[in-house]
Amino acid sequence: MTTRTSTRAARLDQVCADAIGVARGAITDVDPADIGEHLEAIAEGDRLVTHLFESHLAGYRGWRWAVTVTRVPRSRHVTVCETVLLPGPDALLAPGWVPWNERLQPGDLGVGDLMPTAPDDDRLAQGYVLSDDSAVEEVSWELGLGRSRVMSREGRIDAAQRWYDGEAGPEAPISVAAPRNARCGTCGFYLPLAGSLRSMFGVCGNLYAPDDGRAVSSDHGCGAHSEALQGSAEQPVEELPTVFDDSEVESVAVSRGHGSVEESEPAEDYGHS
Repeated sequence: MTTRTSTRAARLDQVCADAIGVARGAITDVDPADIGEHLEAIAEGDRLVTHLFESHLAGYRGWRWAVTVTRVPRSRHVTVCETVLLPGPDALLAPGWVPWNERLQPGDLGVGDLMPTAPDDDRLAQGYVLSDDSAVEEVSWELGLGRSRVMSREGRIDAAQRWYDGEAGPEAPISVAAPRNARCGTCGFYLPLAGSLRSMFGVCGNLYAPDDGRAVSSDHGCGAHSEALQGSAEQPVEELPTVFDDSEVESVAVSRGHGSVEESEPAEDYGHS
């Protein structure tokens, strides 16, 4: 068996609703000119009413003075409960507070800045299980396992997606403008990364490339590809055919000069052949 409970809406107490002067007089911390017209009376409960007044305070556009009054049963004496300044529907409000770690953007960390990483950061995972044996710890450091945390699978996926969508991916302006076959994966200056990112990313090692020393995707590209010269030399150059117009050729008689040799005569030493 279930019972239904209904909440009764608070009824506006007329005695408290008429106490506009009492409510206005309770606002004593500001100049009377900063208190505007009475806006409305709201029933908060039995014999409990909140009066709203327009605020003229500088810098508080749309805010309202709220004064709550009440009275005891069978009494017409109204007393003030509290006075507060509240924002209205169109009030000018400051932006909501955002934690510092959510406000940071890529590149915000400057020289001398410290940014602690949360212990439960999803991008990191335990590098190895710590041991209470000092000998085991020494071997772990010797083998390169001294990092307490390494990037987790979620962290690697997040980094790969960020790189691929940014200036290191195939949609970067420099990559789109490069020749179609000038991709980093086929470039001699491409240094593949280790681990699971090897098949997709590497580091550019070309001194003259704009991405030198940066991680790039294998399908990224630029004009400094190691095979750019060979690719351009293989492209044939179109040659226009030479056209002769016999009607424009003028025959000119040439006289034989002194020392000329006839074709039927033998060649002279150091002369014409």
